[in-house]
Amino acid sequence: MEYIKRNMEEIFLTLNKQYPAILVTGPRQVGKTTMLQKLIHLEACKRNYVSLDDLNDRALAKSDPAMFFQIHKPPILIDEIQYAPELFTYIKIYVDKNQHAGDFWMTGSQLFKLMNGVQESLAGRVAILQLSPFSQQEIYSSYVGAFSLDVNVLAERQKVISPVSAPEIYRRIFLGGMPALVSKKYQERDIFYSSYISTYIERDVRDLSGNIDSLKFLNFITAVAARASQMVNFKGIADDCDIDQTTAKSWLRILEASGIIFYLHPYSNNVLKRTVKTPKLYFYDTGLVCYLTKWSSSETAMNGAMNGALLENYTVSEIQKSYQNVGKESYLYYYRDKDAREIDLLMEGDGQLHPIEVKKTATPEKRIISNFSVIEKSPLRRGTGAVLCLSEKLGAFDNENLIVPISLI
Repeated sequence: MEYIKRNMEEIFLTLNKQYPAILVTGPRQVGKTTMLQKLIHLEACKRNYVSLDDLNDRALAKSDPAMFFQIHKPPILIDEIQYAPELFTYIKIYVDKNQHAGDFWMTGSQLFKLMNGVQESLAGRVAILQLSPFSQQEIYSSYVGAFSLDVNVLAERQKVISPVSAPEIYRRIFLGGMPALVSKKYQERDIFYSSYISTYIERDVRDLSGNIDSLKFLNFITAVAARASQMVNFKGIADDCDIDQTTAKSWLRILEASGIIFYLHPYSNNVLKRTVKTPKLYFYDTGLVCYLTKWSSSETAMNGAMNGALLENYTVSEIQKSYQNVGKESYLYYYRDKDAREIDLLMEGDGQLHPIEVKKTATPEKRIISNFSVIEKSPLRRGTGAVLCLSEKLGAFDNENLIVPISLI
């Protein structure tokens, strides 16, 4: 199976020269271990490797961390470290004593459980990166960089990225970004996702949430997928899968903490007081959404009732991943007020707000950007806006509002 280079490799190697410990988190099977094992072969990165999926090594790490590090000496890659948070204190002691960059590489699939141990023991000593399923940059182009509405950057990007049709965008949405499917290691998509969800329920959700009804959880994650790109409705989700709202909120926290979903929070400030307070929900992998909502092909997804929601989810998640993969924080929001005026996405940066609409059209009309004027009351300066759409080439309505193909993210 051919290795697909990850955009995160560059920032990882930079941080490896600065921090004594680096933690790469993310959901299962997105390629955390594969990427780090590839980097181990670089001369400056050679190290021991141990996986806490091995029950003997896990038992030793939990019962006698000091002996664990006598056997497995740094520099070291510790895989699935969430299984032995007892190691964090000993890593802190070692780091404080030796002050050597790059001694500890760690991966973990249970972010919120990990973060507690990291915050208690390794604050200021560890760099944390989140790896998600493949981005379209990684699969379909050689470009590396956080998405920007700088017209010069977009024009340069267009020179090296071929035009992409609407059916091709939906093929990408349907395929998703899981490495095992992208690399064609597994051909049967439905079997892969079915096994993935079963493993996820057994290994992560059950571990984090105790006793759990697998069928109810499957119904729950399906109900969540059906609401991708929508404002979170706890009652609607709970009613769909016969659970109470408290359980729905708890299970959503598990999905978020383990890198399956993320939220866009509504933008508001002291001037814009009539905005809603409810976040919108997105999946990192649109292939998983298509599987859960039972679209049988990219063609049916493109023409089905969820086509707009799938396109928005894909677009927002690609922007989010473009920031994660270069180690940058993304400041992404959406706007909706009590008069039902909405902007799909707001990007904040350098004292500016960039309004963005996502539309399933190749020839957007200027009326689409009529709501952009609502943010002119914001304390931040209104930056370049855009319609991200299925156009095959970069265009503009005027000098403040661009027409940007989704393939250029």
